[in-house]
Amino acid sequence: MPDLGRSRRPGSVGPPARGGALLAAFCVSADCAAVMVAAMPEGFDADEMIARFRERAGAVRRRGLPPVEGAERQMILRQMQLDFQDFAMLGDAEASLEDGILTLRIDLRPAPEGAEGPAAPDPA
Repeated sequence: MPDLGRSRRPGSVGPPARGGALLAAFCVSADCAAVMVAAMPEGFDADEMIARFRERAGAVRRRGLPPVEGAERQMILRQMQLDFQDFAMLGDAEASLEDGILTLRIDLRPAPEGAEGPAAPDPA
């Protein structure tokens, strides 16, 4: 794998390379290979991407818990809460695509009094 100038987690996506290409690392077993991916797929729709994140947040919210107890149950609940939070935030984003740069704008300010937002998954 080429030296990208910083340590990386397996499977992470690197910063855009010069010329607009994106360098992505895909790992299988202990072997990693660097793959060049086209900068922007034809027909990319940021609003469709955001809708997919909204769908993922809903899926996490509806997901049942496997029959586990104790520390493992708490670990699964925590991961579900984080997944919901991340997907819901991205699902609320406003996207803009200018000169090949995708910008997601997410308002993290508290909602005004009386306004309702998405609820976190029930930790039942």
